[in-house]
Amino acid sequence: MARKSITVALAGNPNSGKSTIFSNLTGTRQKIGNWPGVTVEKKEGHLTSKGYHLTIVDLPGTYSLTAYSIEEIVARNFILDEKPDVVVDIIDASNLERNLYLATQLRELDTKVMFVLNMADVANGRGDKIDGDKLSELLDVPVVFTVGNKNEGTQGLIKSIIAVVESDRELPLTRRVKYGKDIERTIGELSEFIRDNTREELRHNVRWIAIKLLENDKIVRKRILEIDSQNGEAILREAEQKRGKLRQFFDDEPEIVMTDHRYGFIAGIIKEVLKTVSKSRVDVSRQIDQVLTNRLLGIPIFVFFIWAMFQITFSLGAYPMDWIDAGVGWTGQLAAKLLPEGILHDLIVDGIIAGVGSVMIFLPNILILFFCIALFEDTGYMARAAFLMDKVMHLIGLHGKSFIPMLMGFGCNVPAIMATRTLESEKDRVLTILINPLMSCSARLPVYILLAGTFFGAKAGNAIFSIYALGIVLAIVIGRLFRSTLLRGKIAPFVMELPPYRAPMLRSLLIHMWDRSKIFLRKMGGVILIGSVVVWFLSAFPQEVQFSRDYETEIASGTAQYEISISEAEGGLREELVRKRDKAVSALEAEMAKEKVERSYMGRLGKMFAPVLAPIGMDWRGSVAVLTGFVAKEIVVSTMGVLYAVGSEEDERSEALKLALKRSGMTPLSAYAMMAFVLIYVPCLATVAVIRRETNSWKWTLFSIFYSTGLAWLVAFIIYQGGSLIGLG
Repeated sequence: MARKSITVALAGNPNSGKSTIFSNLTGTRQKIGNWPGVTVEKKEGHLTSKGYHLTIVDLPGTYSLTAYSIEEIVARNFILDEKPDVVVDIIDASNLERNLYLATQLRELDTKVMFVLNMADVANGRGDKIDGDKLSELLDVPVVFTVGNKNEGTQGLIKSIIAVVESDRELPLTRRVKYGKDIERTIGELSEFIRDNTREELRHNVRWIAIKLLENDKIVRKRILEIDSQNGEAILREAEQKRGKLRQFFDDEPEIVMTDHRYGFIAGIIKEVLKTVSKSRVDVSRQIDQVLTNRLLGIPIFVFFIWAMFQITFSLGAYPMDWIDAGVGWTGQLAAKLLPEGILHDLIVDGIIAGVGSVMIFLPNILILFFCIALFEDTGYMARAAFLMDKVMHLIGLHGKSFIPMLMGFGCNVPAIMATRTLESEKDRVLTILINPLMSCSARLPVYILLAGTFFGAKAGNAIFSIYALGIVLAIVIGRLFRSTLLRGKIAPFVMELPPYRAPMLRSLLIHMWDRSKIFLRKMGGVILIGSVVVWFLSAFPQEVQFSRDYETEIASGTAQYEISISEAEGGLREELVRKRDKAVSALEAEMAKEKVERSYMGRLGKMFAPVLAPIGMDWRGSVAVLTGFVAKEIVVSTMGVLYAVGSEEDERSEALKLALKRSGMTPLSAYAMMAFVLIYVPCLATVAVIRRETNSWKWTLFSIFYSTGLAWLVAFIIYQGGSLIGLG
């Protein structure tokens, strides 16, 4: 028997625990994409229960359905157009009054709704007692209690969802917000007018359309014209006439009067269902905030947490990194033995395995970094970090709200730049977009780990932390500079919301970590693989090269001389001569391979740019590596894996790149200058594309490319030349 399908839309305020409930319901059976036509994240998951297949759609977090922001429009359009079987509103039980505003708006839609009072334990801890049965009776909707971070109430929620969908009850038309005698009469008259003047059957509840037209909702006005262009004009004229009468009667805009009625309705509900026991009211979050957001201690604690995150990322990640590194080395050796000599052999061993493998070994570090970021988010500390930095940003003339997309930039610059859509001011948006790539994304982490691990030993974590800190400092300085020159304007006021602290749930953390890390894995199978093949091709061709020395003759001659001595020697001396012969041959082969790459297309390209990058401590191979990094920053490492590790000894393959980097003449100072350059210079192709789309301007896109690359060269030059002057080189 086929399972019956149910579509469930999860709605709710930001920080209401919606994502945790979504993870509880769907586990790993979820996927993330974008809503058609917009770049708002779309989460969809599945579960089966009692013969039903449930598709859970996690709508963007929103405070209301008054469609102003993209998130609000997406959430509302999904409910209206896709008509899910039930809308589940996740309500923060510890913040009932504010969350009920969205709940009352959902009750006005033409769909089945149920309420989930989440974080019931936090509400109880504060001394808040919510009468769920009374709330259900007053609003005529099912009410379920859950504690998301403990996965309590999930099974009851699934049962209630199925019961609501299977119920043959008509949608409740009473116990909605009443807007008063005059407005209700106007809603009724306008509803009649709409029915009489629409030739096609309306997809939405007529009363809801009338309310939205009286609130001058632009999206609904546009839809009315699309449904019926002739009569649509008449409907809009009628609505505008009635709006004018209401404005004259109340001496205020109708939408403001109607909002007041909603809040009045909510206040009445609160009085009926919420009881607060003041003597047991203990706000743990407030007590923790007295320390973590303290005026003096907050910033040092924040810096310590970030420092600890990078220390853990590097030190803990080193163990599995070594295992994967050894596995990649073993795979390369096995492939080298199995495949016959030729172009295919070189492509697979030196191109694909060396290139992709040199990036793949950083997967554990990426996983740990994203786990730490998920931990900050799920505990509620990320909002505190934004709050702390908000104060600093205001001091130097930047919009405090801008720091939220900048924090997201630590994960990936692409969604972080998209997140600037929440900023109301166009100048703030452009400014935040311009400085966002200075927040070091996870794609640059492999470069830092490779160089810091090779040249800074036990202090590698500190070196990486200092590079991230450099990005933050530069973002502040450059932001201030642009604000006072290119993008002058006043800073808009902003109040940061601080959600209560919550105990994180391991499964939720793992799901968030995995969701973000999948992007890294997809890159390895796509752009990094292609990039590695292209880099190999450019470094392997032309095949016929005019060498400066006759290496083959030298190898044959040297081998023959050793063979004579070996044949005459005995015991330990014989073994010693064999080792010397192998070492001499390997050195000549490495020299030959190095010269071949130097004379390849890649070598010619690198040498063309080498004079520009030589003052910042990069040789021609480093020049090529940063050039390929424009496609994706991970390719910087795979390029170095192909160019630097050429000709290294087979038995040292797992450490080949690190050894080759040390032998190449690179120093800790030049390595640090290169890390700074990779941090600052032009972001990857995907980020440039999203900058073009979000600014809708080639001018700002090109400005971003040139200013960041110029700044990168300048900072790296100061580091390298300044360090050399004081004897650090």
